[in-house]
Amino acid sequence: MSGVWIDPPPLSLPALSDPPPPGSRTVTTDDGVPLHVEVDGRPDAPVTVVFSHGFTARLAEWELQRRALRHRARLVFWDQRGHGRSGWTPLTRATIDRTGRDLGQVLDATAPAGPVVLAGHSMGGMSIMALARQRPDLFGTRVVGVFLLATSAGGLVETGVLGFALKLVRRLGLLPLYLRFLQLIAPVLERFRPRGTAIGRHVTRRLLFGRDDAHPHYVRLVQDLLEETPLTVTMAFYATFLDHDETASLEVLRRVPVTVVAATHDRLTPAAHGRRIAETIGEGAELVVVPGAGHSVNLTRTHIVDDALNALMDRVEAGLRKAG
Repeated sequence: MSGVWIDPPPLSLPALSDPPPPGSRTVTTDDGVPLHVEVDGRPDAPVTVVFSHGFTARLAEWELQRRALRHRARLVFWDQRGHGRSGWTPLTRATIDRTGRDLGQVLDATAPAGPVVLAGHSMGGMSIMALARQRPDLFGTRVVGVFLLATSAGGLVETGVLGFALKLVRRLGLLPLYLRFLQLIAPVLERFRPRGTAIGRHVTRRLLFGRDDAHPHYVRLVQDLLEETPLTVTMAFYATFLDHDETASLEVLRRVPVTVVAATHDRLTPAAHGRRIAETIGEGAELVVVPGAGHSVNLTRTHIVDDALNALMDRVEAGLRKAG
């Protein structure tokens, strides 16, 4: 029924001003950016799961999945460059290509041996696809499963008013100037940026929640999470989504079990993108479509996302037993 939600489990996220929790460490990338990493779960577990969060979020967005899986797997969470506790990056390196390389370096540092499942939400899923293109040798050897949540392999701004405007700006040769303008005004906008406003909640509700899952507690929580990310970060990464296309990497993902979760009312990475990923990968992909949910589906439809992730772990572990 439209407008009806299920009361969410209680959740409060640790503040960035709090001391890093036990199990925290820093992985420094080959271009010198310190990435904040947290390790949790069973240290003796046969499988490690590495979680990559979405754009303008941080690793805390996986808190409910952390609770659900810590009993069965070793868990690694990291803040992507410019987000959360991780360091900033030169503007030219605020790209999905670069975050894919970062993911590979986090993987090498935290899980140098043993089977690994990669889980990514939104930009985190795009980072996984970028890694598959860059280092296909990992998939089917060290990486034995992939969980893609509310993400896209490309074509996010091909249609609609935004798609038309983007094509026009590109045709006129103005896109570099437009992106540079955004980056120049970002510090000024950040200085005077209001937070916690009713307008901000409305925008958060509109863009990141669906028909049936906009519980006020979670709208406010996600608003607070997104508003922690400086506009300088948001503007710097904006260009990479305009050109994002990792369709070719889906061929690599056919080597391992994949679960794709899409939400019917996701306005940022519409469900059609998830369906396209699953169809392209083929029989090795399981598609879970969540009715009424939006982009923040891992928070608002926790039981569905957790069940899908646990089912992928079952498939992975069954495959490992069969291979062993």
